[in-house]
Amino acid sequence: MQAQYQALLAQQRRTWNRSITNVALVMAIVVVCWYHIGLFDAERLGEGVPSLFSLVGEMFPPNFSQAASWIKPLFDTLAMSVAGTAIAVLCSIPLAILAARTTSPHPVVYQVARGVLNGLRSIPELIMGIVFVAAVGFGALPGVLALGLHSIGMVAKFFAEAIEHADPAPVEAARAAGCSPLQVIMHGIFPQVLPQMADTAIYRWEYNFRASTVMGMVGAGGIGFELMGSLHIMQYQDVSAILIVILAMVTLVDGFSSFLRRKFK
Repeated sequence: MQAQYQALLAQQRRTWNRSITNVALVMAIVVVCWYHIGLFDAERLGEGVPSLFSLVGEMFPPNFSQAASWIKPLFDTLAMSVAGTAIAVLCSIPLAILAARTTSPHPVVYQVARGVLNGLRSIPELIMGIVFVAAVGFGALPGVLALGLHSIGMVAKFFAEAIEHADPAPVEAARAAGCSPLQVIMHGIFPQVLPQMADTAIYRWEYNFRASTVMGMVGAGGIGFELMGSLHIMQYQDVSAILIVILAMVTLVDGFSSFLRRKFK
């Protein structure tokens, strides 16, 4: 018994030492990255602090005199987020079926689908926005296309993982009843994963609303376009007012998305 106790203590000690080593290694990498980007450059940071306070001082008081002209851009931003998320969800469902090991018809199809999702995730929506602005012109349309395509890569990945982790018992029961592969997916898998899919879609809509404000800065319309215009002409009081409006809208969207999550649980 004493030997077993000593062996258990030695194993726990090795596990603890391994954890400490891993944490120390991660912290060393973090510190090196901080040093590389200049986070320890006290002189540069010291020179920037007064400029930052000066800029913040120029932003107050916020100027809401142009608030009426921001209503349409705000609606454009909201519409971009909803339309982009809808495109992503509709395209992600078939892609997720092909990218899940349990439903993909062939390993080659699985690898191709995963490669497509990786490619879509690897291109930031801001870059996609610039490309689509050059292709179809200014406005909300390039923003919707960029948000939708980029979101497919992430939404379909979460959908596929939810499908892979579905309980196999209902799937086997559906197959034993003679269901076709499509019927197995519809009746054996989707009822299990729909809550996770809905939660993912709502979260992505919340993210896309914030991202759509950035899309406006590259000419894709929305309130971000107004924000960039005010920054270009150095109307910092207008900038602070627009930021406050964006914060209020993000808070409302966050509250509404939380309400939707509770309803779908």
